[in-house]
Amino acid sequence: MKRIGLIAAVCLLPQVALAWPWSTDMVNQPSIKPQEIDNWFEQMPAFPARSVPIQGMPTKVANREEAKTLANPIPATEESLKKGRTLYRIYCAACHGLTGKRDTPVADKIGAIDLTDDYAQSILTEGWIFGTITYGSVIMPAYGAPAGNAQKRGANDLTVEERWHVVNYVRNGLVKEASVRTAAAE
Repeated sequence: MKRIGLIAAVCLLPQVALAWPWSTDMVNQPSIKPQEIDNWFEQMPAFPARSVPIQGMPTKVANREEAKTLANPIPATEESLKKGRTLYRIYCAACHGLTGKRDTPVADKIGAIDLTDDYAQSILTEGWIFGTITYGSVIMPAYGAPAGNAQKRGANDLTVEERWHVVNYVRNGLVKEASVRTAAAE
């Protein structure tokens, strides 16, 4: 009889272990689940206060319009372009494409601009591009000062220096790489 009780206990042990806290399904936790929001850009809630990452770099301008006249303090060296390229691929390429030519499935849906055309390369100032990265735009989230845009969306993902590296890459490396890729494809 002891043997049957021992066998039953051993058989039930895995089921008991599955009920411990470490078996909680991490998908069903309180979080923002974008796939459950019908109109993401209108219904996306503001990020909770002190959400990760909590550190941020102070920006000396209060909005994107004030950033228009800023001069890029970081020279467009090979090192800066390399850092900017890496950051661009992490944060920007999903919407603007690896080449900056809106060559992604979501570009038309969200209204991403072509970063290689004359408008972005000649008319927009480096300060304006920096301000757009910092404060976001109608669709684009803020990557520097989430409290600075109207929707209060975004994150303090990029430091001031990193944002300037991205500006250097958009202005000095993106078009060059796009033309090299086009020539290689032909």
